[in-house]
Amino acid sequence: MKAPLTIETTPEVKAALSAGRPVVALESTIITHGMPWPGNRDMALEVEAVIRAEGAVPATIAVIDGRLHAGLDEAAITALAQAKDVMKLSRADFAYALAEGRTGATTVAATMIAAHLAGISVFATGGIGGVHQGAAESFDISADLDELGRTPVIVVSAGAKAILDIPKTLEALETRGVPVVAFGQDAMPAFWSRESGLNAPLRLDTPQAIARFEATRRALGHHGGMLIANPVPVEDEIAASEMNRHIAAALATAKARGIEGKAVTPFLLGEILNLTDGESLKTNIALVLGNARLAARIAGELTAATA
Repeated sequence: MKAPLTIETTPEVKAALSAGRPVVALESTIITHGMPWPGNRDMALEVEAVIRAEGAVPATIAVIDGRLHAGLDEAAITALAQAKDVMKLSRADFAYALAEGRTGATTVAATMIAAHLAGISVFATGGIGGVHQGAAESFDISADLDELGRTPVIVVSAGAKAILDIPKTLEALETRGVPVVAFGQDAMPAFWSRESGLNAPLRLDTPQAIARFEATRRALGHHGGMLIANPVPVEDEIAASEMNRHIAAALATAKARGIEGKAVTPFLLGEILNLTDGESLKTNIALVLGNARLAARIAGELTAATA
């Protein structure tokens, strides 16, 4: 039998956790499945720098050769950014990668699991998974939603990925008792666009208010996660009307080619990158940086509120 699970951390992350300082978890699929080398490495390092500039410590989550890491140094990020045949890990295959000595990048669900195990309460990402278009026939619904319903981690994102069925995703989150909070606006953002055409269930305008809300949830014994929907900056957004055309075209291509399962999201993102002449990637990077900045501020306020 394999030895009990251990979580490897960098000295920076270990010191921060020991001292009760704010730490922000980061997923690794954005490195391995989000964009090509060397832009993926550069983006990952820039996101970590943004978190440090806000007074928190970044902890990029990944499984490397069967060992769970909560925090990667620059050399490890560089190696992961160039690695081949990296698994894309969610709840179902997370333990498989650990048991079989594989290397895997963590999605939202797997990152939440690892962050909670490591004692990290805030996680910054781009967009969560959710209910896919046509899920009534395909049953394609991301494990991210169940994870948000069960694992007590605040997830800061630009909402659900716009390629998804956002109304059904919000319904699924409500069923699981997940608070969905738009930051600084009433409208639910739609990843590349600031507005989806839907109102968010809740609104808060400051990191302090988010930390206060989470502290109250803990006092009441609520143990699931929370989704913070942070709109992309105005200067970086792509209008929803334009994105909807590109998404429809990408979905049609995916259907025609028989793309299914975990391959759907990276395929659609790649198609949309081509259809927008690279503009979607610029917006994606901008929103990830904005989410990292907000997550670091929330982590700092949450640390102060629960000290």
